[in-house]
Amino acid sequence: MTEEALKNLLARYKQGEISEEEAVASIRDLPFEEMGFAAVDHHRELRQGFPEVIYAAGKTKEQVLKIMTSLRAKTGSSIMATRADGEKYAYVKASLPEAKYQEAARIIYIEGEKPAEGNAGRYVLILTAGTSDIPVAEEARLTAHLWGSEVHTCYDCGVAGIHRLFAHLDEIKKANVIVVIAGMEGALASVVGGLTDKPVIAVPTSIGYGASFQGLSALLSMLNSCASGVSVVNIDNGFGAGVLAAKINRMR
Repeated sequence: MTEEALKNLLARYKQGEISEEEAVASIRDLPFEEMGFAAVDHHRELRQGFPEVIYAAGKTKEQVLKIMTSLRAKTGSSIMATRADGEKYAYVKASLPEAKYQEAARIIYIEGEKPAEGNAGRYVLILTAGTSDIPVAEEARLTAHLWGSEVHTCYDCGVAGIHRLFAHLDEIKKANVIVVIAGMEGALASVVGGLTDKPVIAVPTSIGYGASFQGLSALLSMLNSCASGVSVVNIDNGFGAGVLAAKINRMR
């Protein structure tokens, strides 16, 4: 429930449109709802501007549905369950027909109202080094979109064929925030960081051969970037990059 929704609820109560019991029933589960297996944070939207996001991995399909149903009853904003599979989606869809699934991003979501702050003319740009990085990029893209940002993408433009990156220089210059997603040696983040005065969020991926150590090589390369203004999130953390990009885009 947003701050605006709470104000509207109070106004309706003062005007006699709803009873005291109905008003209390609407907010009785704030700030959180205890479910036994989870304590759903219904105050998250008031504090951070977006409802709690469900991490579906490790949860049963029944648990994911119960949490999504609870959130759906409390907010008109978008709801997300990340790292979900098709089986969980089919189960959720049967009870929440408005739910959608982005297979590459592995996100079950219900698209609702976007955050009130306008981002007119400002967009997040997501770049990937290779096609194999697209699943992480799609997690970042959908997350930033649901958090209220316009998102553009340029995929498969890594340093192995750097002319492909230079073909997108105009897009890079106009972007407000840039998310760079790369595996292997993770060099793309440093190159992009040296081409722009905008914030760059680097996401190492677990793509690569044995010596890449499931993304550790790209992570260390990005952490040691010689380009100023490059921040780094964890390996394969497209969700975290999407949230951070949307927050920066809203501020700027």
